[in-house]
Amino acid sequence: MIFQSGLDIQNANWVEPFFGTGVVGFNSPVGGNRIVGDTNPHIINFYNEIMNGEITPQNMRTYLEREGQLLLTAEDSGYAYYREVKNRFNQEHSPFDFIFLSRAGFNGMMRFNRRGEWNIPFCKKPNRFLPAYITKICNQVEKVQQEIHKYNWEFDNVSFLDTIQRAQAGDFIYCDPPYYGRYVDYYNGWTQKDEEALFDALLHTPAHFILSTWHHNEYRNNEMINRFWNHFNVETKDHFYHGGGRLQNRHAIVEALVFNFELQEHAEVQIENAQVEIRNKLLNYKTNYAKIDSRYQTAKTERKAAKKQIKYAEKTIKNLDTAKKRIRKNFERKINL
Repeated sequence: MIFQSGLDIQNANWVEPFFGTGVVGFNSPVGGNRIVGDTNPHIINFYNEIMNGEITPQNMRTYLEREGQLLLTAEDSGYAYYREVKNRFNQEHSPFDFIFLSRAGFNGMMRFNRRGEWNIPFCKKPNRFLPAYITKICNQVEKVQQEIHKYNWEFDNVSFLDTIQRAQAGDFIYCDPPYYGRYVDYYNGWTQKDEEALFDALLHTPAHFILSTWHHNEYRNNEMINRFWNHFNVETKDHFYHGGGRLQNRHAIVEALVFNFELQEHAEVQIENAQVEIRNKLLNYKTNYAKIDSRYQTAKTERKAAKKQIKYAEKTIKNLDTAKKRIRKNFERKINL
């Protein structure tokens, strides 16, 4: 959809006010600067520490191998050490401890209480940080490190409104806010007032935007769609989420993409269509040429046959002339006798 926005993708800036884990932002196709924000200071601090070189794949591996061993050998099946790291993080806010808790917490969730303290229980897996899992985390850090070095990034611990206000005409805003009316683990929570403020900000932005939200499920509709987001273009897509490991816990939900621009043909589609048009014209040319060439060859064959007939007729006429002259000469000779 970004490629169909009509923007100069190579020079557009990427603006993302709900950055979170950065799954979309780190894979953005735009070529300009990256201006991203989140109200969770620990997420922003983590990425800033990667950007300034304080966190690397190497020292992350060293940390996880050490802490993972302590977790494995701790009392209460690892829970005792998990609580120790949680208490340490709530006091010191180490980005390394932040990664530890986010990967060792229940179901990979991220939640904080009203005092801003980590509030997720242990996943009950003391062997959580096996070598393969540590390598996976370090590879992710390395990928983020590479992406950060490719472009000019700004990671800001600010409200979504502050981030959106920085967007200019020609920029692209991507919004993935908490889903109103559904359980969310957003750092500051999410209310109808927040949804309305987001709508107002996007209504007045000069930039292009895409917003991701939920449209409806089998039980109810998202009332914010009719109240706010139907003022823009909306496309829906079926999606499934899991409430557990069993197939019966797989539930359908319809997601919505809200955007403020008219979709244009993707450049690749335009090229493909142009190529198809050229091929069709060439095919028509070849077809017409073949027809004309066939008629030409037929005419040449007919001309050749006609030439033979003319030559035969001329030879016949010549023979007849000779015969006529011979008869006339014989007739005259007999008269003279």
